[in-house]
Amino acid sequence: MSLHKFANPARFVRLSSPLLPWLWISTALLLGVGLVLALFVAPADYQQGESVRIMYVHVPAAWMSMFVYSVMAVASAVALVWRHPLADLTAKASAPIGAAFTVLALATGSLWGQPMWGTWWVWDARLTSVLVLLFLYLGYMALWQAFDDPQKAGRATAVLTLVGAINVPIIKFSVDWWNTLHQPATVSSLSGPSLPASMLIPLLLMAVGFMTFFSALLIIRIQREIIARKIRTLQMLQANPEAAAVTAASAEPS
Repeated sequence: MSLHKFANPARFVRLSSPLLPWLWISTALLLGVGLVLALFVAPADYQQGESVRIMYVHVPAAWMSMFVYSVMAVASAVALVWRHPLADLTAKASAPIGAAFTVLALATGSLWGQPMWGTWWVWDARLTSVLVLLFLYLGYMALWQAFDDPQKAGRATAVLTLVGAINVPIIKFSVDWWNTLHQPATVSSLSGPSLPASMLIPLLLMAVGFMTFFSALLIIRIQREIIARKIRTLQMLQANPEAAAVTAASAEPS
């Protein structure tokens, strides 16, 4: 069976719908347990005090902002090279979710930075590159709306996504490449996590919970895009009866 058969929209809806209840249940459990551990069990930091608890939302949101854009970049590449039926839908459906995660990361970062740095914002390499990521998300959505033809919109936004993908490693390694105020990686460093288990476990639970939350939202948004495109196709066929007759004739068995 070819990859395109797996990507058939009707088959995607049929296979993905049963996953949604499990994703929502997993999200509720992971985020619920993660928040309880983060707020009531994890210790306060010896330097940052209770403000360190913002980390349990800020860090997973920052991770997801980069992950979602990476998903968009892969989907865009697949759409351009292989014309995958659902690839551009995946990228389009991911963009608003990724933008929301990026806004959450920037907002919680400002809340965390104010007591630590004494200011809500600095033009730090990490913060600036994440702000650029938000602009890429917004630019993607604006560019898609600028086209009436979904195929042209998909190609244009795919090129933009792939060009902007260079920003993802810049965000990741900015604290290593430049002298910044932002602290270096504490979980994904080469020497291993520097956090104690009492802080690492709730952080990872929150991260996985954000991941399942994204997966559930992505499935719903792709399904809605499929329905919207079917409605748009039916409207076009109704507006052009000759095209509808050609389509019906081509669907008849020979």
